[in-house]
Amino acid sequence: MSDPGRPLSFGAFLTPGAADADRTVALAVLAEQVGLDLVTFSDHPYQPAFLDTWTLLSFVAARTSRVHLAANVTNLPLRPPAVLARSVAALDLLSGGRVELGLGAGAFWDAIAAMGGQRLTGGQAVQALEEAIDVVRQTWDAGARGGVRVEGEFHRVVGAKRGPAPAHDVGIWLGAYKPRMLALTGRRADGWLPSLSYLQPGDLARGNALIDEAAVGAGRSPADVRRLLNVTGTFTTTGHGPLRGPLQGRVQGALQGPAEQWAEELAELALAERISTFVLGSDDPDDLRRFAAEVAPAVRELVAAEGRTAVAAPPGPAAGTPAFPVAPTPDDGARRSDRQVWDESTRPTGPAPDPARDYTDAELAQGQHLVAIHDGLRSELAQVQSLVDQVAAGTMDVGTARSHISLMTMRQNKWTLGTYCEAYCRIVTTHHTIEDQSMFPHLRAGDPRLGPVIDRLEQEHHAIHDVLENVDRALVEFVGGSDGTVTDGMAGLRAAVDLLSDTLLSHLAYEERELVEPLARLGMH
Repeated sequence: MSDPGRPLSFGAFLTPGAADADRTVALAVLAEQVGLDLVTFSDHPYQPAFLDTWTLLSFVAARTSRVHLAANVTNLPLRPPAVLARSVAALDLLSGGRVELGLGAGAFWDAIAAMGGQRLTGGQAVQALEEAIDVVRQTWDAGARGGVRVEGEFHRVVGAKRGPAPAHDVGIWLGAYKPRMLALTGRRADGWLPSLSYLQPGDLARGNALIDEAAVGAGRSPADVRRLLNVTGTFTTTGHGPLRGPLQGRVQGALQGPAEQWAEELAELALAERISTFVLGSDDPDDLRRFAAEVAPAVRELVAAEGRTAVAAPPGPAAGTPAFPVAPTPDDGARRSDRQVWDESTRPTGPAPDPARDYTDAELAQGQHLVAIHDGLRSELAQVQSLVDQVAAGTMDVGTARSHISLMTMRQNKWTLGTYCEAYCRIVTTHHTIEDQSMFPHLRAGDPRLGPVIDRLEQEHHAIHDVLENVDRALVEFVGGSDGTVTDGMAGLRAAVDLLSDTLLSHLAYEERELVEPLARLGMH
């Protein structure tokens, strides 16, 4: 049983660690850069090792531009609902409609009581949560007449002014496991957000059934309730054999295996249990990259192959349209450095697109994904330039700047197109694993005319790695300089970053120009 009306999305569930706050924020920024749709943080206000989640969400919203944000889930007993409603609406307005509201009834009652919260039984906590939802929704309904009026047993708000309204229809997602919470989810919530590690085999099916029954009883459609799932796991090189039934009964616990196996298991959950959003709990930047670049596109492809609508792809061209519809990012020709790493005039060109060929949405999505990954790299480049500006202005130390850069996609030791685009392309095949087959050999075999282009791209990948090493050396030299050489050190650092900007932007534009159409035409089949 699938949910054909809701596109698949993928997110990150991060720890709001206070010990290295810069790294916590950098991981959230990385999640956006690698293409994830959602960033969430746990909310435990009684935990001194954690940053305050709503303050952190506000800071992350200012550092990002696309990704949606939520607490996973908000600790309601320590967040008065009328104040929480205004906090959510304000951040949604400031972020351009990118905030969702995950809510929990409460847990760890000793810690909550120690912070001044009211200790509740399970039944009382569910009732308090339902009252809080009333308060939140009425507060957001800025156009209604009269004030907010909820005279509940645990939340009493009588006459409070309404507003502001959020920038978009904020979803209320409940972290629910037991029957009363599941029924409340069906009656009143916009989403169900459990964690895979807390579930026993069969719990997803039972939970869906209870939510559906409650939704219908409340005059709602079960499709009104989005199904989300927190997952954890370990990427390995080997896994179990072919699946037999939903997750082979392995719903409990963490995922383990190669990315292809993760994709198969999550696709089964999407198809069998209507999960449309998967949120990976990990603070490992490599896990986030693999989840975004390998698992997410493969799940979309597997689900689409079974007939369900996957995430929206660029619209296909009308029959006979001569221009290839995925536009590569042009090189504007602007250069910051007086150095050149390569001679751009010697770059080979591949075959021109066939003007009579039509492309499916799935084919176009492969070329478009390359552009999206490159956009993340361009965003990282802008961040590098900003970090250097902050170092120059004395508002950031060099060690912190290097820490930020080390988390970036472009800075990984194996940064090449193959690490990201190849990982995406190799797993769109839905019936067999080609882990050892890289994208470049496939494109060479599929169209030998691409050989000179691929040779040049591989050469440029090595050159870009050397340019990145040069930036790191310049940072080290700058921090090691004496008072008399700080100015020269900053000049060297800026020169290194300028050269990185020239080479990376030039290379990305060339790569898109030559490969977006072959990726759509040849794929990895």
